[in-house]
Amino acid sequence: EVFNTDQGSQFTSEAFLNELKLRNIRISMDGKGRWRDNVMIERLWRSLKHEEVYLKAYDTVKQAKQSIAEYLDFYNMIRPHSSLNKATPNEFYDQHLLKVMAA
Repeated sequence: EVFNTDQGSQFTSEAFLNELKLRNIRISMDGKGRWRDNVMIERLWRSLKHEEVYLKAYDTVKQAKQSIAEYLDFYNMIRPHSSLNKATPNEFYDQHLLKVMAA
């Protein structure tokens, strides 16, 4: 597996990098100021902020975690994506997996 991220301090800390290494996860970091290197995840964060986080005032961290988890389920399983020809990410992944298995 590969974990791709930007060079934010939370992702470059020794503790975080060691956790990835312990799990045999390869690390891929974008260049500084190169948002295009990771445009799909940047789009996810934008959608999460504008469609969920900025619209709500969470009373507790627990409530925020639950609400964000529900949004991510919606984003991946229900919300159509124009970049995926109106499929959901789950549908797109399943279709891709079937093609790979058939090859």
